[in-house]
Amino acid sequence: MNIGNSIAAIRKEREMTQDDLARELFVSRDLVSKWENGVRRPDYPMIERIALTLGVSADDIVRKDELLFEELGECLPEGTEISEDELVAALNAFLKRVGKREADIFIKRYYHLMSHSEIASVYSIGENHVRSRLSKTRTKFRKYLKEILK
Repeated sequence: MNIGNSIAAIRKEREMTQDDLARELFVSRDLVSKWENGVRRPDYPMIERIALTLGVSADDIVRKDELLFEELGECLPEGTEISEDELVAALNAFLKRVGKREADIFIKRYYHLMSHSEIASVYSIGENHVRSRLSKTRTKFRKYLKEILK
């Protein structure tokens, strides 16, 4: 999955420049360039805005589940080979070890595929707080996987 290549290809099909797309999205051309070159990755709400601007579905750029599973996949220690069933079992065991709210936020993100803003709305907290909690939980999950996969 290469989001940047998808954005660039669709943008070019629409005969738009990076400047055109940036202007429509109210972002800098430099940011569009970073997306297309894989230096930065737009979050899912921005992918939805890009898709709307380009007249395609967000799935034409990237499937939401692929994006979230890639994010979650970053928790696997490098070189790890684990079956899907083993990963699910490890994840379930891990979620029983963390606090209820931490587990609920994690589940809303990776099982229910909710956006940061949707989760923030459920808990009446800021999106940055959600991002921070998820990042810390992924770090804990990564450490947990290293422990059990030794």
